[in-house]
Amino acid sequence: MSSAATVSELKTLPPSNCFSGVFILKKIATRTARNGAPFYMLDLGDRTGTFSCTVFSDSSVAGALRDLAEGTVVRVEGVTGTYQGRFSPKLDDVYALDDEEIERDGLADLLVEVSPENFDELCAELESHIEAIPDEGLRRTTRAVLEESGEVFKKSSAAISMHHAYRHGLLEHSCHLARAARALLPLYPQVDPSLAIAGTLLHDIGKTVEYTQGLATRKTRTGILQGHVVLGYRCVRKHGLKNRLAPEILERLEHIVLSHQGELEWGAAVLAATPEAVFVSMIDNLDAKMGMVQAALRNTPASEEFSEFFPGLKSAVLVTPPFPSAKKSAAMPENPVLDETSLGGLFE
Repeated sequence: MSSAATVSELKTLPPSNCFSGVFILKKIATRTARNGAPFYMLDLGDRTGTFSCTVFSDSSVAGALRDLAEGTVVRVEGVTGTYQGRFSPKLDDVYALDDEEIERDGLADLLVEVSPENFDELCAELESHIEAIPDEGLRRTTRAVLEESGEVFKKSSAAISMHHAYRHGLLEHSCHLARAARALLPLYPQVDPSLAIAGTLLHDIGKTVEYTQGLATRKTRTGILQGHVVLGYRCVRKHGLKNRLAPEILERLEHIVLSHQGELEWGAAVLAATPEAVFVSMIDNLDAKMGMVQAALRNTPASEEFSEFFPGLKSAVLVTPPFPSAKKSAAMPENPVLDETSLGGLFE
């Protein structure tokens, strides 16, 4: 029997190949087929990636799945395969590992996916973005909000599965938005820099309460009942009032949080209606989608021309480089310094 220690190695195996591995059960949901038969949809993963699979009610492993909760570490045996262009193996056996086994074998560090960017550098970058907020009141408010969330903000995933869905993902995503904002602000003098930078750093702050911080990211009770948009609005409002922000400024900062999802059907409480809110919602959407592209470049085997299908992109991603001498790049190797030279005199 072939075995694959990681998801990335598993995806390189040919179809109909037997495998075994240890993964986190990131998501489990019951669905009903057109014929009325129930089936399970699973997301399994480790620090190298995630894959989905379907288990029908007549499968030999269906009974075991009834007692498994999201976040459980499981040992899996199965046979590789694909469905609609995505890696989707057939499972032959699934059973949970207890805490003693996980600790004894040092599995936690092998299972939890982390940001591909350097954590210490991201933390230092976050501080630089806070200091770059010109308005003192907005700078104090932003710092107070981030200090309240503390290490949870730096540890949290930015999503359950869509983008930056790994430890430190929220920190990485927020720093990306602030980078983009500071690079693009010279193009749009109508956008207030203080509100824009503060908005990029605080737009997803509610996710520190919406999500759990264990081996697998799940929604908390509060997250299910209220959602990160409302939770973020409440946190920003509390600290804005404490720091005596002018009502007009606080209202605009709150509006960025309430509208950053872009569309009502995507979870926005309202549609963006200020220059700063439009600006933040658009670069949020850009980084979310580019996060999916970066994941495709990181996780697609070198032998493949296209990645798996990404629901958030409504497409697979062409991962081969445009020029033969180029290499796939999943993320910037360093945090870029954007200046007059790199932007072609934009700041003149």
